[in-house]
Amino acid sequence: MQHMENSMIGGVSDNNVWYVGFGASNHMTSHGEWFRDTKDLKIPGFMETGDDITHPITQIGKVPLSMQDGQTKYLKDVLHVPTITKNLVSVGQMVEQGLQVIFNPNGCFVENMKNQSKLIAKGERNG
Repeated sequence: MQHMENSMIGGVSDNNVWYVGFGASNHMTSHGEWFRDTKDLKIPGFMETGDDITHPITQIGKVPLSMQDGQTKYLKDVLHVPTITKNLVSVGQMVEQGLQVIFNPNGCFVENMKNQSKLIAKGERNG
């Protein structure tokens, strides 16, 4: 999966890639310009990365993603964390939203459990 202004096919800069994270409690990105339908947080929030750095959360909203079939899907409840350097997709949050996430040697596959396990996104394994 990737932000809608970019292609999943080669030559994409690292800051436009979405990383699937088991440890990420929420979807998050630093790219405020990508958000649609944002809400300010009533109480300031923070998240902590593995290097013990605390980052402020400024907003929550949805982010459009371009799928390989040309459709646009929206990643819901994404946190805007201006100081992080990677875009993270939370496996737990996808499961809570009715999606199934499958990993195999070829990569990651996301299926919609509400729609007969229809494949909605896939990502290649790198590394």
